[in-house]
Amino acid sequence: MLLGAGVIACAVSGAQAAMTPQPTAVLQGLDKISARVSKFDAPVGQPVGFGTLSIVVRDCERSAPEDDPENAAFVEISETRPGEDKKRLFSGWMFASSPALSALEHPVYDVNLLECKGASGSPPPPPAAPATPPGKTKGKSAR
Repeated sequence: MLLGAGVIACAVSGAQAAMTPQPTAVLQGLDKISARVSKFDAPVGQPVGFGTLSIVVRDCERSAPEDDPENAAFVEISETRPGEDKKRLFSGWMFASSPALSALEHPVYDVNLLECKGASGSPPPPPAAPATPPGKTKGKSAR
């Protein structure tokens, strides 16, 4: 029995290795009253507002380019109405490829995950230092 649990644990951790954490979730919100669709970025760990909703993305991961495309985010959504306490409406994983699988059920708002992305405007990696030609040393000429 213990061997079976070890095999399952290895399979699960292998599947998780294929996903890469990203710092930002791109979400889409629908206000059903006004029929307005909004697309907005939600940095991981920072609350963002949409109508009366407060949305916090706890984790956002994207599959490797060689795998089937998938984006998944763990999202917590609360609502604060005037004169009422904050109420948790949703807490769970959302998948970009299957928005109906795990969705916020609300009479006024829909919120879906579109993608997970890297930080915008992040600097490119520094260029590699030029290699010293064979037979030369830094600061001295070869003789």
